[in-house]
Amino acid sequence: MTPESVYVFKFGREALNNRVIIRYSHTWTGRQRINEIDLRLHKQKHPRIFRTEDELLAYLESRLPQREKREDSEDAK
Repeated sequence: MTPESVYVFKFGREALNNRVIIRYSHTWTGRQRINEIDLRLHKQKHPRIFRTEDELLAYLESRLPQREKREDSEDAK
């Protein structure tokens, strides 16, 4: 077994400090296995934690209609 590795992806404006942190390890065959995905938005102290990519995508898809509605109302102003 190898120790856990981490990828950090920063996105958005610098002031928001948005990031996705992916903790992964390698199997004995050399494949990467994702252990945990943390989504931290707007300097959150307690991130949303997902076990799989599917959980993350389901969360993001559920938030998309709210985001689109908000952007449409801002454009109408």
